[in-house]
Amino acid sequence: MLLLCGLPAAAQTAGRAIDTVNLERLANGILGIMGYTVAPDVTTSSLAIDNAATANPGLTMTQLGGGFTWSRSTPLYLEGNAAYSRYDPVFLASDGGEERPVPVKWNALSVTGGIGWDFPLAPNWTLRPMLNVTWGYVTSDLNIVKWWLESNTDADLGFLDNGKLKARGLGGSLMIDYEKFAPDADVDLELRYTNVKLRNSGPYADMIEGSASAESASLWARRRVPTGWVVWERPVRYVLEGAYTRFLGSQTEVGVDRMASVGVGIEFDSSAYDVWATRWRALLRYKFGPDIAGWSVGLAVSF
Repeated sequence: MLLLCGLPAAAQTAGRAIDTVNLERLANGILGIMGYTVAPDVTTSSLAIDNAATANPGLTMTQLGGGFTWSRSTPLYLEGNAAYSRYDPVFLASDGGEERPVPVKWNALSVTGGIGWDFPLAPNWTLRPMLNVTWGYVTSDLNIVKWWLESNTDADLGFLDNGKLKARGLGGSLMIDYEKFAPDADVDLELRYTNVKLRNSGPYADMIEGSASAESASLWARRRVPTGWVVWERPVRYVLEGAYTRFLGSQTEVGVDRMASVGVGIEFDSSAYDVWATRWRALLRYKFGPDIAGWSVGLAVSF
């Protein structure tokens, strides 16, 4: 401490800069994390990745969303998706002679809406183009060494220290949807491409030009088969599900370029009663990707 206090001129001569910190890159990183949850996706609907250096979750994502077609006579498609992510990178700040680890905790909330139109292609097949709009809010904080950063750098860290960032995004999706409902089994299949451009907005937009491309291609399939049991005057179904997503945009720079999921579950049908939901599902999913594997439980309802 005495040595640091006695050499302020030497620190200034060294440039008083954080050599390994790039605020724009950090902004791009958190927008890239947000890109995982722009589109409804079971592969990233619940995901936590540990930081090997700290053994604590360095990335956590939770997602809630869904979509529906208004009616057969008015094939307007609407979807909504809300997501929360927590990103905790640890980087090194240096004044040229000393390095300190600086954890920056980011908390991000994003909401995406989609509006589209269904075009019948063939029996059970639908083409669905959509317009997607995203709004996001990010807040961050520095928990330690703030005093050291302020004493040894000239960087404006207001963006990181309890700073706030707003994000906006505009883009679209194209889906091919197959749906077949029959007494022996129900089959759903979706092939989707999504591309939404994210940019930061708000008071730091002029200072930090953060941007990211939330681009992905995904395949999702589900089969529901009656078990022979009857509950609530309707057959109970077992559910088989599979999904694969290939991330093509800025998500690949964050580190996870693809994710897959396989699941099995059970579904109850309450359509015989006048209740707000017609089907209730619970699924156990196994998710895996490059150096990633884990389990999750998914709960869903149909209207």
